[in-house]
This record gives sequence, structure tokens and C-alpha cells, in this order.
Amino acid sequence: MIYEVVIGVEVHAQLRTKSKLFCGCGTVFGLAANSQTCPLCLGLPGSLPVLNQAAVEMAVRAGLALNCTIAADNLFARKNYFYPDLPKGYQISQYEAPICEHGWIEIASSEGKRRVRIRRAHLEEDAGKSVHVAGANGSRVDLNRAGTPLLEIVTEPDLRSADEVVTYLKGLRDVLMYQDVCDGDMEKGNFRCEPNLSLRPLGQKEFGTKVELKNINSFKFVKDAMEYEIKRQTKVLNEGGKILQETRLWNTDRGETAVMRSKEEAHDYRYFPDPDLVPLKISKEWIDQVRSSLAELPADRRNRLQQEFGFSEYSAGVLASDKNVLEYFEQCVAEAEKLGFSKMEVGKELANCITVDFRGLTRHGVTVTPPNPLLFDVNPYSEGILELTIIPEKNLLELVVMKMKGEISGPIYKAVLEEMINTRRPAAEIIDANGLRQVSDEGTIEKIIDEVLEKNPNQVAQFKEGKQQVLGFLVGQVMKASGGKANPGKVNELLKKKLGEAVKI
Repeated sequence: MIYEVVIGVEVHAQLRTKSKLFCGCGTVFGLAANSQTCPLCLGLPGSLPVLNQAAVEMAVRAGLALNCTIAADNLFARKNYFYPDLPKGYQISQYEAPICEHGWIEIASSEGKRRVRIRRAHLEEDAGKSVHVAGANGSRVDLNRAGTPLLEIVTEPDLRSADEVVTYLKGLRDVLMYQDVCDGDMEKGNFRCEPNLSLRPLGQKEFGTKVELKNINSFKFVKDAMEYEIKRQTKVLNEGGKILQETRLWNTDRGETAVMRSKEEAHDYRYFPDPDLVPLKISKEWIDQVRSSLAELPADRRNRLQQEFGFSEYSAGVLASDKNVLEYFEQCVAEAEKLGFSKMEVGKELANCITVDFRGLTRHGVTVTPPNPLLFDVNPYSEGILELTIIPEKNLLELVVMKMKGEISGPIYKAVLEEMINTRRPAAEIIDANGLRQVSDEGTIEKIIDEVLEKNPNQVAQFKEGKQQVLGFLVGQVMKASGGKANPGKVNELLKKKLGEAVKI
């Protein structure tokens, strides 16, 4: 039997507010357990919630960026369940009247670009965290996260493969980060994804029984978990078994999913309107005000990069995969324009430096330990993460311009970049201190060439016999003799001239 995979995704995105959704407690990650709590967080009787306006604005901003309709009338509901990390015995969420509905996001698939529909995005508070300490007598509860504002974003079942889900998640994270509504840090739980996956015989309209994969904290694990689950469900169905509606966890060590609990339906939570919160009214004027302040979307930025700098779709996607990296690039370009360079002239060199050379250096063991490094995907379609040292824009531009003008060679350029990464010293200071400026003086280069030709008579003889490939060897010897400082263009030009004269003799 051939099966079609049907996937919908729920994402819990933590909003970038300084305080929680219904109280003034902080949302800083990693503080001592229960240090960011109050009577409301602890679920003490008599404590009353007060809605955080900043969280509402961020939800509206995210909804508009995701092409959603923003509801003028909102209701908050109590989602009832019992768990140790939920002190009130219910979670304040939205049910019948979510703040955002009927949106979409465009992704690249094997069939070209297409839209993934977003059913709803609603506000809700986070629960606390159960802490299981090895050797301790029982588990403990940390309520620092209790009440942290979340935006739960739910798609329609429009996705058909693990790769499509990863593409969607990366695109969604980019949108939220570009609008400054979410940090997108999966390791800290700021962006938690829960795919709902089912199989059905190819051509069948009715959906199969869905299985939810819970709280996976990396794109790689999302893909691995779904691919495993597709194989598991296919095997069960082919052997005549039935898929149970359940929630499963991904075990990274064993590379398999395991049952967590049977999957609940909405009625299991006994939703009802929260009597402590009045209906939320959002005016059209306020929505329009938020809309006017939206940042440029990632897709628009990619298109602009292609138009302004002549980048390929792939190169534009790599550069635009992180808002902070792209802004750093654009600040470097602005500095270049002050010096009289055009965007097209300097853009590709800068982009190559930021997205390729940094990547190559860090992948070959260069230590990068700046204060406050940026993390970004060097490839929006892969999991490759690297650290980008924030070298002042003028310093990076100085290095790139030296390379463009031929003042330093390619190997020296990379060596200086590595030194800049590790010491944060300016390029000119490193180059002058080590005597690394490129030699372009013809007399000096000719002297080195004469010495190389004298030491390699066999290769000169081979060139005279028509073996042009030895030219590369001789160029390498000249560059080696100059300590990599000779201008490669001049070396090629003068060496060909010298060898041409030798052939005539």
C-alpha cells in the first residue's frame, strides 16, 4: 500500500516581553528556580490576572506578518487539566475567539512555492517545569516559566513531508524574529514545535489517525522524529494494525519515538471563559498602527537583495536567514558607499566574507569567543549553525577593500580574517605588524621569478616543449618564495612574459 503523509504543526513561540502575560514577574531564562514568581504564578487564592498589553501587540504584529485576520473581539478561556507544574489547575488560553485566524506563509517545496495555511494563532500562558533530579526523593517544580506569554500557531494539515515541515518552521521562525516578537532559541524553549502526523492510502480523502510529536527542540530532531514516525506507522498499517491517537516523545539517544500519553481532544480540557478577564477589544485604528510599523519580511528582503546586489536566490536566502546578520551586512555596505563604492561592486565580496569565509574558518577549528556572538543559520535549508564575531563594520570593510584593490592576496586575506576573529584587531594593524601587504612592484616580482626559473630548469624545459600545465606549478613556487605576498595577477602576467621569451630563445 502506498500512503500519503499528512502533517499539521503547532508551534509555541515565546513572546519577547520583559514580564509575564498576566503579572509583572520577569521572563529571564536560567535564573534560580522559583525566583520569578508571585501569588498569581503560584496559583494562590485571591490573585487576579492583568493582561500584558505588550504581549497583545506582539501577537497582532505576528498575525499581520503571517497574513492573518486580527479579531476585534477576543475572549480568554481556562484550559483545565491537572499536572504538578500547573498550580492553578488550569491554563489561561484562548479557545473560541483566538486573536489571529486564517493566515498563510509561503514555502519552497519540491513542487515549487506554495502556501501553508495557518488556522489560528492564539495567546496563552506557559506552564511551569517539572525537574527530575537523579537520586533525589521525588521530583521538583520550577514555576519561573509559569505565566510566560506564548503565541500558539496552528497550521492546517497542508504539509506532506518532513522536509516541508522543517522548511515551514524555519520560515515561520524567520518571520517572528524579523518582527522582534520571538527570539527563536529552540534550546531555551522559546520556539517549541509539535507536528501532528497521520497516514492515509494515496487518493483517500479522509484523514488517518493522527499522532502528535511533543516539544522537539531542534530542526534536525524534528526531521528525524517525523521520518521515524512515518516508517513506524507505515509498518503498523501494512501489518494490519491500527494507529492509536496518542502523544509521543522523541528519544534522541535511541532514535525512536515513545508513547507519552493518549491524545486529548478539546472537550477533555473543559474549556470555559475565564471570569477574571474581561473580553479584549482591539480597534481597527490600533491594528493599522501596528501594521504600519511592521518590519520588512524575510521574503521581501530576499527579493530586494536579488534586485539590488544581483545575488542568486540561494545566496540571498543564506544572507537573509538572520535579521541581525543581514543588518550587519547592510551597515557594511553603507560604510562602503561612503567611500564611493557601489552596492553591486562591494556587495558580493562582503556577502561572501560574511556567509562563506566565516563559515569555513569556524568549521576548521578556529576558536570564536566574542562577547555576545550572534547565532545564525548559514544555510536556511540546513541545520548548520555558526558564530559570527561582530567585527566593527569599518574594520571588516577595510579588509574586504584591501582584497578588492589587490593590496593583499587571497591566502593573506583569510589569515588576517582569522586573526581579526580571534583578536578583534583592525585589519591594517595586523597586516602592517606582520608585513603582509601584497607586493605589486614589477621589479621585485621579476627578481623572484628569475630566481624560481633558475631553480627549476626542468619545468622551464617542459614549458618550452609545450607542456602548459607546468605554469601553475611555477606560479605556486613564485607565490611560495614571496611568502604569499606577491600579486597573483602580476605573477601570472610577468611569468608568462618571461616563459614566452624563453620559448623564443
